[in-house]
Amino acid sequence: MTPAGMKLITAPGSDKALVRLEVHGFLDYECADHFLALASRPLEDSPDLRALHLDCRHLDGLDSMGLAMILTLRRRTAAAGVTLSLDNRPPVLERMLDITGTLEYLVPGRADAPDASADFERPAHRRTAEDGSPGPG
Repeated sequence: MTPAGMKLITAPGSDKALVRLEVHGFLDYECADHFLALASRPLEDSPDLRALHLDCRHLDGLDSMGLAMILTLRRRTAAAGVTLSLDNRPPVLERMLDITGTLEYLVPGRADAPDASADFERPAHRRTAEDGSPGPG
């Protein structure tokens, strides 16, 4: 069953190395698991897959769980040798990526983007020490 307010549409195409998915609605706690299952399916079903594009133009918003699922999808695609692209990012997604420091990690092709196999690490100014005090920077 699809959670209310969110759907994932596979865009037609003949290139088996590229899959395009459209994200519609609000990516939140209610639909996060459903989103991840659907978005991960091409990794299992398409052995020739080299690129997975999420068209986010119809994404109305997301919460921290939605962002966590996108980050999980990024880790899965990187492990499979597949490039993940977040296309047509609306301002709400840009803002979430910017304030969480995940923009560089999720947007391939940027000069400052980390290697696809690198683990995500929060910027130094967002880290905290083990005792809860602000980290360096």
